[in-house]
Amino acid sequence: MTAWTDSTALVVVDVQKGFDDETYWGPRNNPECETNIGRLIAAWREHGWPTVYVRHDSTEPASPLYPGKPGNAFKDVVGGSPDLLVTKSVHSAFLGEPDLHAWLQEHRIAGIAVCGIQTNMCCETTARHGSDLGYDLLFVIDAMHTFDIVAANHQVYRAREISRYSALTIGAGFGRVVYTEELVG
Repeated sequence: MTAWTDSTALVVVDVQKGFDDETYWGPRNNPECETNIGRLIAAWREHGWPTVYVRHDSTEPASPLYPGKPGNAFKDVVGGSPDLLVTKSVHSAFLGEPDLHAWLQEHRIAGIAVCGIQTNMCCETTARHGSDLGYDLLFVIDAMHTFDIVAANHQVYRAREISRYSALTIGAGFGRVVYTEELVG
């Protein structure tokens, strides 16, 4: 794995206002997520490293992330212009528009540092997809959050546990799980 440098793009996944709707999503983990994302964006900008923002445009009209709804907008922490804006309606940013893989290849970017919302959904899917495409992967676990999941049998899986499972999976063969302080400290 290469060191994180100007050949590592920060991929900020789905940090949108609609995820603040606790009634819709339920309880979340990691209240420091947005602060850490802000620190990562600031560090990448300070060094002139590439940044990619990803926005989920839900196809479900009832979703807070549906285009045209206020929740589709980025949270305030995701300000300024990225080097690339990808929109998607599926889990992987690599299946959005414009083509993230083609852009990374064109710019000779060898690695991705993934952060955002939700840890076990779009962040993990984007990370796995990127790893499978050959990118050196940094999974910035404290710059992500997710929500509790209620299973079909009514068992509640807590967001903090779900986040740990994602980190274990990614660290077991897809990439390196890191913390914000390791990248900006």
